[in-house]
Amino acid sequence: MDRFEPVSPGHKVKLNGVSAERPGNLSKSEIESRTLKLMAELSELQELLFAAGTHGLLIVLQGRDTSGKDGTIRHLLQCMNAQSTRVVPFKVPTPKELSHDFLWRVHAQTPSRGETVLFNRSHYEDVLVVRVHNLVPEAVWSKRYDQINQFEGLLAENSTILVKFCLHITPEEQESRLLDREKELEKAWKLSVGDWKEREFWDRYTEAYETALRQCSSDAAPWFIVPANSKTYRNYLVTRALVERLRPFRDEWKQSLESLGARAKAELEEYRKSKSDNAPA
Repeated sequence: MDRFEPVSPGHKVKLNGVSAERPGNLSKSEIESRTLKLMAELSELQELLFAAGTHGLLIVLQGRDTSGKDGTIRHLLQCMNAQSTRVVPFKVPTPKELSHDFLWRVHAQTPSRGETVLFNRSHYEDVLVVRVHNLVPEAVWSKRYDQINQFEGLLAENSTILVKFCLHITPEEQESRLLDREKELEKAWKLSVGDWKEREFWDRYTEAYETALRQCSSDAAPWFIVPANSKTYRNYLVTRALVERLRPFRDEWKQSLESLGARAKAELEEYRKSKSDNAPA
């Protein structure tokens, strides 16, 4: 239960060997209790990130249809400052976006210092769906792993904290969730024939994800494989990973805020002194 680590750089991942289930040694209520505590800490850390203004936070969410990207975003937004947080969904590229390199539209959406940005899908679509459906030649998409690593390295070197989550579900769970959408009126708007068609490419997507996880997980931009059949356990692990990623910056951010406060106080004292010196005798 306590072991949840990022994919080691270059590690050969086999998704079929990774459980997508919640472990049975903790109850749902215990996981929810732990999650609430972590949410409080994440809220504090994200507020420090915003106030200090020295780093940006980029959260990448990837996963198959119904894996829970929207639900994860709704969960995280409960403990984030709305004025410093953005959600960016990446859909099919527009003609203008296609006329540029594949990272052009992505770079423009990365966080500024003090900001948190959540990507609902991301630049990884260009080595996932593009690869699975042969939208560009292999000679093109095969080069993109190194280009992604260089791009993410650039972001990290310019004070962006990156955390990438692959929401991992089983084909049986996906089928159940797709069928639920047909039964529940409030979820019917999500119905798509395309979701069912994409299931036919399950194995090819698995292979594409495994390559991306192996080639594009680094110390600066780690991938986490999140067992996501259980929404409760998924939310716990995502929150926990973010807290553990941000904790090392807490003291630095507090020192930055103390310096900002000291400068502001000195300016205020100087202003009051000048007012006093210029006051009529």
